Amino acid sequence: MKPSLKFLTWIAIAGVAWSAGAIYNVYLGGELSWLRGMYQRKVALAQEIDQPKLIVTGGSGAHYTINAELMEAELGLPVINLGIDGPVGLDVILPSVLSQVKPGDTVLLIPEYLLLLDEDGLGDRSGPFGWAIGQPGLGGVPPKQVAQDLIVLGVPSLRAVIKSTGDLLTLGRFSGYYDDPLTERGDPTQDKYRQGDWWQLEINDPISDHALDRIEQFKQEVEAQGGTLLLALPWVYAKPDGETLDNVIETAEQLSEIAPLLYDSDTFNIQSESDLFADTHYHLLEPARNLRSEELAAQLQDMQL
Repeated sequence: MKPSLKFLTWIAIAGVAWSAGAIYNVYLGGELSWLRGMYQRKVALAQEIDQPKLIVTGGSGAHYTINAELMEAELGLPVINLGIDGPVGLDVILPSVLSQVKPGDTVLLIPEYLLLLDEDGLGDRSGPFGWAIGQPGLGGVPPKQVAQDLIVLGVPSLRAVIKSTGDLLTLGRFSGYYDDPLTERGDPTQDKYRQGDWWQLEINDPISDHALDRIEQFKQEVEAQGGTLLLALPWVYAKPDGETLDNVIETAEQLSEIAPLLYDSDTFNIQSESDLFADTHYHLLEPARNLRSEELAAQLQDMQL
């Protein structure tokens, strides 16, 4: 039996609607579009460096943590900020960065506890990010999830559409969390500011077995590319004692067994001043990013990087 004209018409309308939604989500005003653009810009900047370099990566807690140009001046070698976004997930962040590792490079991984405590290495944006950058299934996203993410890719959320409509009316353009321009070394150029009250983060568990195994695997992958892996605890606004401190210390001990780990041995990088931070417990304001970068550069120099 031949499909009815009405059925084919509905299929065509659904295809057009999905395509329009996917274009919005990936290329126009959806948050995924800004994340894709930021990642691809960082990759292009990394590819312009034709000598051994320091790659700093992780989630947004790496992206909004360093001043790559300051570190570069201190260390005397190129530094590129390849921090991405925590909800992309550790299992997807690592292979997305690995492709930029060249012989002689050093990779400094600064993962937030969001990534270190995760049990499967995948986040809300793992599958969509892979589709957006043209690498569906990157990081081992299960095939069923890859297919589901493809369908959702063409369905903008009502909240996103309302926001974009408001942006067009008030700003004359779309905007998003990652829409600010990058420096030539991949750093953000705008500070984010918290609207609500601060509280000290509680870290209720040490690093997960999955994160340990994946970072160990990443070390082997980096070395196979001719690079060297270093690790660093993130600066975090959290409780400096009790269960949080115990879990951070245990995490540090286990990470140190994989690769050299950079951190302040007195504080374990737990910060007690909220005015260092921007809009999250990991993102730093520009003055704090400079302080953090000076600390990292000094620690790297002590290791004779």
